[in-house]
Amino acid sequence: MAKFPVAVITDEFTQDFERMCQTAVEIGVPALEVRTVWDQNIVDLSDEKVKEIKALADRYGRSIIGVASPVFKCVHPAGGPIDQRFHQDAFKAAHTFEDQPKVLRRAVEVANMLEAPIVRVFSFWRTVEPLALRDPIIESLQQAVEIAAPHGVTIGLENEHACNLSTAKEVRPVLDAVPHPKLGLVWDPANSSVSGFQGYPDDYREAPADRIVHVHAKDGFFEDGMEWCVIGEGSVGWAGQLTALVEDGYEGMVSVETHWGGPGGNKFQGSVLCAKALQELIAAA
Repeated sequence: MAKFPVAVITDEFTQDFERMCQTAVEIGVPALEVRTVWDQNIVDLSDEKVKEIKALADRYGRSIIGVASPVFKCVHPAGGPIDQRFHQDAFKAAHTFEDQPKVLRRAVEVANMLEAPIVRVFSFWRTVEPLALRDPIIESLQQAVEIAAPHGVTIGLENEHACNLSTAKEVRPVLDAVPHPKLGLVWDPANSSVSGFQGYPDDYREAPADRIVHVHAKDGFFEDGMEWCVIGEGSVGWAGQLTALVEDGYEGMVSVETHWGGPGGNKFQGSVLCAKALQELIAAA
């Protein structure tokens, strides 16, 4: 029996949301996380399209665990030169720093329409001196919580290698500065590994375990670039990571974020394989 349910980031499988719902039923995945659907970022979809997503999820008995928004995945004007080592992918979104309050409000609105408890956010594109942006990031997160909390939505800050808070060690002091119950960590150990650390166990030891509200799962090898693979077959150490989450009392979900191109370039099949592998790893944790 799984200690916590597997969810999936839907666009890792397909842009066709109904096909995703059907697949989730077939492979026993109860919850979905939405980032892009029908080739649009979730925050840019019309109300009618968002309602269609909710209707399809309800029809197939799936819940929406989170809105994987592009909030704060942009250049902060006080940040200085951008660290060019990392690819900057905003997943079909093109919003400026000035747009962020509007984008955040829309993400919260979409979350409420979908009955999703979490809106994922970032920490601005990584600069060559990320520590210089710590205070502005704290201020932005405080403002985000003030917008989201009255609507019952939790802000989930993801550690992201292309952003200023790429590891648990970098995230911890920021979360400590904003001790609000509606702000937590979306923990992604693979992102930490891409940043040059060992996501598990080394960087996980730095994580505020009681502030983890969601987990993203992908796997690969990172000594020389990024080579993605089936979850559990790479260097992230998912068996140990999942056991540690259980021991630390984690009660949320874990979303498949495949990244792997799949067998023969079939990413849909690769995502199915990753979901099944993650289910087996959780059951054994």
